[in-house]
Amino acid sequence: MHAFRRAVETGDEQAIADLLADDVVFTSPVAFKPYEGKAITSAILRGVLRVFEDFRYVREIGDSEGSDHALVFETVVRGAKITGCDFLHVDEEGKIDDFMVMVRPLSGATALAEAMGEQFDRIKAEAAAELSR
Repeated sequence: MHAFRRAVETGDEQAIADLLADDVVFTSPVAFKPYEGKAITSAILRGVLRVFEDFRYVREIGDSEGSDHALVFETVVRGAKITGCDFLHVDEEGKIDDFMVMVRPLSGATALAEAMGEQFDRIKAEAAAELSR
């Protein structure tokens, strides 16, 4: 999972997208229903890159040869400190096909929900543009 971690830490949007399976399912920490597909997941992750400040992964959990990984991170959104975890599953081709994020504390989740809510029209437009290519 080092490639995904490196892509996120360097803000390489194309590398992040390249690591996602076409049928990836993204489960947000602030939305009830999961998002399905590479286009919307890529757009959401670009939105996240825009709202996270001082982002860093602090721990990586998982077998380097296995298909399940957890990446613990710390970041700030609108002054709220957040600790979170990206839970990733990779398919047989090494692409991320399941991506679930959890964050704490509630004040951080609330700040994240507000910031991402403001991004969501742009996120939907980016996903639609990607699908029309």
